[in-house]
Amino acid sequence: MDTPDQTSTNAVTQQRDAFIERLLQSTRGTFDVFGIYIGVRLGFYEALASTNAMTSSELASRTRTYERYVREWLEQQTLAGVLEVEDETAEATARRFHLPSAHAEVLVQQDSLNYLAPLIRLVAGAVHPLAAVLEAYRTGGGVPYANYGIDIREGQGDINRAMFLKQLGREWLPAIPDVHTRLLGDPPARIADVGCGAGWSSIGMAQSYLKVQVDGFDLDEASVALARANAAATDLTDRVKFSVRDAGDPQLAGRYDLVTAFECLHDMSQPVRALKAMRSLAGNAGMVLAVDERVGEAFTARGNDVEWMMYGWSILHCLPVGKADAPSAETGTVMRPDTLRRYAMAAGFRNVEVLPIDNLFFRFYRLHT
Repeated sequence: MDTPDQTSTNAVTQQRDAFIERLLQSTRGTFDVFGIYIGVRLGFYEALASTNAMTSSELASRTRTYERYVREWLEQQTLAGVLEVEDETAEATARRFHLPSAHAEVLVQQDSLNYLAPLIRLVAGAVHPLAAVLEAYRTGGGVPYANYGIDIREGQGDINRAMFLKQLGREWLPAIPDVHTRLLGDPPARIADVGCGAGWSSIGMAQSYLKVQVDGFDLDEASVALARANAAATDLTDRVKFSVRDAGDPQLAGRYDLVTAFECLHDMSQPVRALKAMRSLAGNAGMVLAVDERVGEAFTARGNDVEWMMYGWSILHCLPVGKADAPSAETGTVMRPDTLRRYAMAAGFRNVEVLPIDNLFFRFYRLHT
């Protein structure tokens, strides 16, 4: 029979071993992520999805890459369970690999709500300026959004693209009856999309509501350039305009029937100022909608279903970006409902309503002027 000391020692040993196993599995997952990143960025999955199976030489030729690297990647992806090999006993350069159709939906099919290749790019982008993030932790400074590069910019746009095109104007906004009615009505409604990023939220609203005019505002020039290209590709440049412009410009006051901010308030150094600008854009008659992360009402040790991810973004990206300009509210990704309510009250809104729209990642706030 174990003594109390032995029981305590055994418990510590079990906890230690479990933590070691967790770290090993996390390391495996990290290699999986960056292995997939290589495939996403080099077009390997698109090439594999276009045919039944390929050898390393065929894939290298199709993607204009170097065969030996491609061969190593194909083998790693097979061990990771992403790809499948037809005959593992064949000579190395003769082995044929294929991408299962179920995995192709996740890695290749951009229009699917299950498309997660952009998530991989977001992870890579979040660690891109890691040295600068470490320095920010030491000094209390921040890291500008531009320092995170193209993976964050394009990854953020692409991860929300299918939702904004398929659900925003077909499910989410129709669930707000007076907003839906106004966007369908005359005279044609005007929408201001604050922090529009790659522009898919603006485009999604314009595709679903065929009369509206949408103005997307963002202070990141590269994001606005991307948004303009996306609007041009969807033939919506007549009704969707994107500008590098401060939404607080007094010339814009009262012009809009609906003002939106999708998943961006928590990144802003001065969210109260941004909310004041949104209130001004809407004037006395306009409606204001803010959509942000569906984190818990309060901190708990276990968190809710999504907080493990939101804290991850926060420690690497959102909090450093939010501190890039001073003064900063230092919000971070985990902006709880009470925090948004406090910001909204400070911005002059009289009430914040949490809308009954079901989504795993987003919470929908209607801000009443």
